[in-house]
This record gives sequence, structure tokens and C-alpha cells, in this order.
Amino acid sequence: MSDSGSARSSWAQLQTLFRQHGGQLRLSEALARGFSRYQFYQLRDEGLIEPVSRGLYRLADLPSIENPDLMAAATRFPNAVLCLISALDWHGITTQIPHQVHLAVERNARLPVLDYPPVAGYRFSGRAFTAGIEQVYVDGIILNVYSPEKTLADCFKFRNRIGMDVVLEALELYRTRKTFLPGKLMEYARICRVAKVMSPYVEAKL
Repeated sequence: MSDSGSARSSWAQLQTLFRQHGGQLRLSEALARGFSRYQFYQLRDEGLIEPVSRGLYRLADLPSIENPDLMAAATRFPNAVLCLISALDWHGITTQIPHQVHLAVERNARLPVLDYPPVAGYRFSGRAFTAGIEQVYVDGIILNVYSPEKTLADCFKFRNRIGMDVVLEALELYRTRKTFLPGKLMEYARICRVAKVMSPYVEAKL
């Protein structure tokens, strides 16, 4: 087979591998399947694949990415959950612009670390981790994100780190932009052990 024929065959095989992974593939996964760095980078240099984040690539003919930071974080940490300011931003109940992707992981899990986008990791325990998780599709992949009510309870819990002004603004935006569900807010407040702190603010919004 000629060099051009071999290149076409390698590209066809790599393209199939990309498709099997939803159009995205890590370099390490390609190497584990027997492809070389040269083959991978040649495709990049020819514009057939494009980098998403460090070590992660996607087919260049896919639709443009609307949320590249979230996609990169969700792909790298599929078991983590979008939380705190990142979750507030996702639900449209903050004016803050997240400068990091805030991710929650289980208590015994390794905290997520990523060069780009920058990631802030938090360890949650038991039901404080598992409760209130919603799964949404972002650019073709599944993203775990806490519900608005669970996110607000988490924000009260971490109020000293993110600022009480941010928490109270989020609660007010939740009241005006979402269906106000005080019972569900307090359910998650109890799970997060902030019911006493959170209750007066919720009652004031009734």
C-alpha cells in the first residue's frame, strides 16, 4: 500500500474510533489502541481534528462547541458534579462570572485538577454528594449538575468561601426567575446541615 493509501487507512480507523467515543478522543486512548503520536498530530496539523483541552481532541467537522470549558471538565471528570457558582451560572441565578469550573466529588475521591480550564474541586459526603443531581446534555456529552435548590443549599454551606452577598443574590434570583419551592430548598438545607442558617432567609422570601 502506498504511503497515501496507508495514511487514508489510518485516518479511517482513527475516525471510526473517534465516532465510537462520540466524536471526541484522548491522545492516550488512541495510543492504547496502537496509533502513534505522529499519526495523531498529523491529523491535527491537517485540520481534521482539533484540541479541546490538554490531551483531548474532537473531530473538526462536528458542530461548534457552545460550552468548551464545561465539556472539557465533564469529559475529564465524568463522575464529578457541577456545583456552587458554576451551577448557579448554569441555572441563570447569579451575576457572577465563574473563573473556574466548580466540581464536587465524593469524599474519598481525588480532587479534580486541570490546567485548562482551571477547576476548583470540593469534597461532598454521603447524600450531600448524591442528592439533587440532574443530568443534562452539553455539546453531545452528559453533564452532572446540581439542581437550583440543591445548589443554593450548597452555597449556604460554603458561604464563607464564596461570599454571603453572592448567596443572597442567588436566592433572590431563584425566587424571581424559577418556581420558588421553599419545601425543596429546606429539604436540601437539612441534607447539607444548614437548615438553621438558611431557614430565616427562605422564610423572608415567602
